[in-house]
Amino acid sequence: MDRADAVEPLTRPGLTPRPSSATPEPVISLRGASLAYGTRVLWRDLDLDVRPGEFLAVLGPNGSGKTSLLRVILGRQQLSAGTVAVLGHAPRRGGRHIGYVPQQKSVPAHTMLRARDLVRLGLDGHRWGLPLSPGSMRRRVNKVLESVGAMSYADAPVSLLSGGEQQRLRIAQALATDPRILLCDEPLLSLDPHHQRTVTTLVDRRRRATDTAVVFVTHEINPVLGLVDRVLYLAEGGFRIGPPDEVMTTSTLSQLYGTRIDVVRVSGRIVVVGTPDAAIAHSHAGGPPNGGGSP
Repeated sequence: MDRADAVEPLTRPGLTPRPSSATPEPVISLRGASLAYGTRVLWRDLDLDVRPGEFLAVLGPNGSGKTSLLRVILGRQQLSAGTVAVLGHAPRRGGRHIGYVPQQKSVPAHTMLRARDLVRLGLDGHRWGLPLSPGSMRRRVNKVLESVGAMSYADAPVSLLSGGEQQRLRIAQALATDPRILLCDEPLLSLDPHHQRTVTTLVDRRRRATDTAVVFVTHEINPVLGLVDRVLYLAEGGFRIGPPDEVMTTSTLSQLYGTRIDVVRVSGRIVVVGTPDAAIAHSHAGGPPNGGGSP
């Protein structure tokens, strides 16, 4: 058996995980977790369990530590205090059981990297030792491209693709090793509503078909509102964890920020008014402008 066989299972359309009476063990667990840069504390005393198949949205203003949380889970950032376990162990770089969709970055026009080459990096870009055989590699890459609907431009230069097409490829790259955890860092940034729906559908289909846990950093709750199990809202005053209907309220966010925050529900959408970067953080249009990430 070559190493391609070890990652062969992929999303099987229409498959729904079987219900279980037993509560599954968390795939991510933080206890008393705190993160600070110098004297600036982003969050402290965070207790969080993320279980298989759960969709957790991470929200908050710029600089609240949303991306930093993903870096902790990936083993790229050390906690200032507390502990973190990923799949029962300390997080480590390069583990194939974690898929990561980074924030979008522009691709230089002269870059000739093809779509399939980008996806292939998800299979062998972080590995040591003998590479996969060419045949096994190509079959795996094709299978992942098919799973996100990107085969029609598999051989096109990435620089010539639209933002939505590039995001499909980043998701394909993250799914290449059939991960148990999918971390998404602002995957909807700068996408129009149509492509936002495409991205959220791909992510949700994956987690429902394979019980993959999803941690989804976003400035905009509305595109994922119907998919989210819980929200982790980070702000300078602390954090709140719970179902969207409990966290995304006037009373909860006002307490969190220490000032009046209005949460208005209009036609099934949530509009948050009064946060320090409200114009960016909770735009209900096509998403924030470029550069709206957090540390």
